[in-house]
Amino acid sequence: MKLGLKIVILFLCIASIQNLHAQSQRKLEYEAQKNLIIEQSIEVLAANLEDENADFTTLFDVLSSYFDKPINLNNKEILEDLKQLTILSDYQINNLIEHINKNGNLMSIYELQAVPGWDVQTIRNVMPFVTVNAEFYSPKASPKELFNNATNELFIRYTRVLEPTKGYDEISDEDWLKSNNKHYLGSPDKLYMRYRFKYLTNLSIGITAEKDAGETFFGNKRAENLFGIKTQKGFDFYSAHFFIKNVGFVKQLAVGDFQAQYGQGLTFWSGLAFGKSINILTAKKNARGLRPYTSVDENSFLRGAGATIGIGKNLEFTAFGSRKQIDANLIPPENDSIDNLDNITVSSFQATGQHATVGELADKDALTETITGARAAFNSRKLNIGIMGVNTIFDGNVKRILQPYAQFQLNTNQNTVVGADYSLILKNFNFFGEGSRSANGGTAFMSGFLASLTPTFSLVGLYRNYGKDFQNRKSVAFAESSQNVNEKGLFLGADAKLNKAWTISTYFDQFEFPWMRYQTDKPNTNGFDGVFQLRYKPSRSLDMYVRYRGRNKPINTDAQVSDIPNIVEVDKDSYKFNVIFKVSKSLRLQSRIEYNTYKRGGSEQESGFLLFQDINFKPLSSPFSFSFRYAIFDTDSYNSRIYAYENDVLYYFGIPSYSGRGTRTYLTARYKVRKGVDFWLRYAQWFYNNSDTIGSGLNTIEGNRKSEIRALLVFKF
Repeated sequence: MKLGLKIVILFLCIASIQNLHAQSQRKLEYEAQKNLIIEQSIEVLAANLEDENADFTTLFDVLSSYFDKPINLNNKEILEDLKQLTILSDYQINNLIEHINKNGNLMSIYELQAVPGWDVQTIRNVMPFVTVNAEFYSPKASPKELFNNATNELFIRYTRVLEPTKGYDEISDEDWLKSNNKHYLGSPDKLYMRYRFKYLTNLSIGITAEKDAGETFFGNKRAENLFGIKTQKGFDFYSAHFFIKNVGFVKQLAVGDFQAQYGQGLTFWSGLAFGKSINILTAKKNARGLRPYTSVDENSFLRGAGATIGIGKNLEFTAFGSRKQIDANLIPPENDSIDNLDNITVSSFQATGQHATVGELADKDALTETITGARAAFNSRKLNIGIMGVNTIFDGNVKRILQPYAQFQLNTNQNTVVGADYSLILKNFNFFGEGSRSANGGTAFMSGFLASLTPTFSLVGLYRNYGKDFQNRKSVAFAESSQNVNEKGLFLGADAKLNKAWTISTYFDQFEFPWMRYQTDKPNTNGFDGVFQLRYKPSRSLDMYVRYRGRNKPINTDAQVSDIPNIVEVDKDSYKFNVIFKVSKSLRLQSRIEYNTYKRGGSEQESGFLLFQDINFKPLSSPFSFSFRYAIFDTDSYNSRIYAYENDVLYYFGIPSYSGRGTRTYLTARYKVRKGVDFWLRYAQWFYNNSDTIGSGLNTIEGNRKSEIRALLVFKF
């Protein structure tokens, strides 16, 4: 008996170890899938964004939180959590909830195949972030539960360009006094630190600090003596926040630095927002309300406090207030002091966050911005309606120097914007929209729909009409332009799954500009933007697509023919072929070839070419992993540049433009020192064989190589 019992116990131990090993392997596989989904999501969004400095921290943060604590689909209060994933449409979420209400709790995650609108690829995309079990996590936990289950995170990051740049060259006092933007004040080191105490998306307490390259950390006494200014000691930018949600009747509470996102972004939206992409679901924004601010953009956030209170089952009320200094270029009147705010002229707002020269430092925190807002909303599973108003006040006398094309832009120290938004699910249609009005009488309106006409065919349509005199610096709704002003347009997109392997995705956007624009000195111009993509994904191991994008926009001619503006068309065409091949659970290869053309009026056509090979190695049983890229590019000019997303260290995002002729190489390595301690190291280099200098102005490098090193140390406990 004793021997038999020992054998049984031994067998159970072996089975338990094997089960734990299988769970560990599955977790590692899911982590690789999570990273791939995040990378692909960012790359799809970045394809149209074309912004080298875009910060996707919030998106990465949300998906990582739900990876660490997956959403239990059998929990009845999952609506908001699923929306925050940004992977599912409201229609898909509604169908899931209806399926559970009708058939009871899910028995397996694979039961999702029976939910209308949920195909195999959708299920694969959400699997790293959801679970199906009997453990019910209540989103309305007590503060004690949240604090007891929270984790600590500490990030310390260092970045530096290795080659010397012109801004750090020795310069005489006389030359520096001639131009205060001739020399950087600090070192070329870029420093970043972030500490965060958090639990999922329910609790977050954190502090972030950053110093950009060229900014001072120990001050600069020479500059202080020459120019009579005070230079920065310590980090240039600090941010701190406290955020909690779903505690009693308090749905959201933010103190310190935070973001506020509502409706479709027309009336008010702080932080990064996405518009057109081959993923047609991004045409509709899923606003997150109040959110903690964890990024390092020094201007696009709120500083103060905000709260959302639940009233009954479906009503909620939000109020927030922010007061902070923003960067601006100030011109004091003659024979007066810049300290006299009533006489200050604001010539322009600055949004770079760079304070590395005397001139940039003078623009830092030059203007006080006060924002107050309130919103009332009715929210149910199928209907959401909100109304809100936001008032903005700038201290001083705002009188910007506006060009003729910008004469309708905000040019007073106060503005009030009111608006209303809605979202309605009706059978297999999701209708949404928003309308807003600024204090000067300018209006803006947009409305659209998402439809799942069959299990394999989805359609989106969106119309917008933004008046030339609509004034709102915190508006980031769907648009062709960077601002929601002076634009009308109709966007149509479709996604068709031909079978389990083949998918066609496409959109076409026709737009017009009633008034003049930057570099377009003529009203009533128009253009279009269209994309067609054919994707082949027969298995988890192979994913390939071919994509074409064509764009046409008006612009001033580059030839001086007369005093009368002559408008020509700019045609841009892009052809892309991408292949991802999963060799094994540890090794993934990605290859891409891309070709661009650019033609401005009757000028000669320019072209650009990019070819790269990525190797991503993440062994399941090793603490070491890496991502490697070797790219060859050749473009006629900056006009035919090509943007491509790059793997980087955790919470750093790179979407550089490949321009000129040369090669690009990088290696990003990660080593898990021990549980909760990770070390990341990245080396990247540009090599140009058609130029002896790189960059311009103070960033000029004498030579044809630009190398950058980045190191990151992560502690989680």
